[in-house]
Amino acid sequence: MPTGLLLINLGTPDEPTPAAVKRYLRQFLNDPRVLDMNVLGRKLLLEVVILPRRPAQSAHAYQQIWDKTRGSPLLFHGHDLVAGVAERLGPDWKVELGMRYGSPDIAGALDRLIAAECSRIVVIPLYPQYASSSTGSSLEHLYTLASRKNNVPPLAVVPPFFADDGFLDAAVAVARPRLDALAPDHVLFSFHGLPEHHMRDGDPSGQHCLASPSCCDAVAGPSRDCYRAQCFATARGLAARLALPEGGWTVSFQSRLTRVPWIKPYTDEVLPELARRGVKKIAVLCPAFVADCLETLEEIGIRAAEQWTKDGGVTLELIPSLNSHPAWVDAVVNLARRV
Repeated sequence: MPTGLLLINLGTPDEPTPAAVKRYLRQFLNDPRVLDMNVLGRKLLLEVVILPRRPAQSAHAYQQIWDKTRGSPLLFHGHDLVAGVAERLGPDWKVELGMRYGSPDIAGALDRLIAAECSRIVVIPLYPQYASSSTGSSLEHLYTLASRKNNVPPLAVVPPFFADDGFLDAAVAVARPRLDALAPDHVLFSFHGLPEHHMRDGDPSGQHCLASPSCCDAVAGPSRDCYRAQCFATARGLAARLALPEGGWTVSFQSRLTRVPWIKPYTDEVLPELARRGVKKIAVLCPAFVADCLETLEEIGIRAAEQWTKDGGVTLELIPSLNSHPAWVDAVVNLARRV
């Protein structure tokens, strides 16, 4: 009997059209772990504020990154990763990709692994840092699906790999040639943002998260599961491996959605400040994403790059995500075999 491996990522629209994006956003933003407000408030925000306008805007953004042959970058990089990992693991494993929203969905992936009579299923949520709105939502959905089955193989979940040597080394393997060629004045680690209250809600002490400038200096105690602390740990690990000088790199957070306070500093405020300080060539890594997607290719690679030159910068280079780089394939294989 084979061992199953389920790789989970967030998801993507089926097409870069307003209708497809609207379907995707309705599923995504209806998740109470994403928009954590009362049901009526979430419905009003979706139907009155977000869905009438945002699908057309997002569809235009998706059209700029959509591959004419292979479609959504997040999806085809996911399929390439599955193929590489399956080849490395061999016939004793069956590997599936499941998206939390959209397709291929987690339900179908779980069904295929069960149909293959897997003795157990290893689950890797492809989010390096833990967040309730990504890792938590994906696992909750998986457990709900599994609870409806009569016979479910044991599930072994790989924990967040924000400081895993394989993950960090793979990121360095991708970044090093680009950094050597560019010789940037500064390196920015831009992570996906989250509302501040997500950090406070996950603080078991109720007194640590965002209570002081040093709250994210270590991932331990009250900050053990803190997304922001784990992001800073990832950045420190990459900066050390890349031998970046003190003061030569910065952490920021992108992709704000609502008007509530989000974790700081904000990428769209850090970049113009760096330009005002005289930085001309900047490299941007997005280590919250293991596959290139709208937030990396369009938000940073297109919009942020255009704004950078308007603010007086010369070059903004987006360092690719891990995608299906051989070092990342090896890291995923090692993560899977470890549990």
